[in-house]
Amino acid sequence: MNSERSEAYGRVMRTLAELGPTKLLADEQERLREAADTLLFCEDPQDEAAVAALGDVRAIVQNLTESGRWTEERAAQLADDVAACGPLAAVG
Repeated sequence: MNSERSEAYGRVMRTLAELGPTKLLADEQERLREAADTLLFCEDPQDEAAVAALGDVRAIVQNLTESGRWTEERAAQLADDVAACGPLAAVG
């Protein structure tokens, strides 16, 4: 883990605290939190759990934008922040 990953994790947690209660379902909040946790403590970008976490984040973000609850830009920023919690070469 490095400072960039820790900072990304902090951004995700702030987003969940500030917007989560009004803009996310409880299940979505929990899944995003779990994805960020999984990625933060992962060292192998090809780790099965990391790849699955990134896939779940993509599904949540797609749902948020398709439902009109979030703008594409805001949802993409959240996805980028969650991905940045993981190893630099994380591929999902």
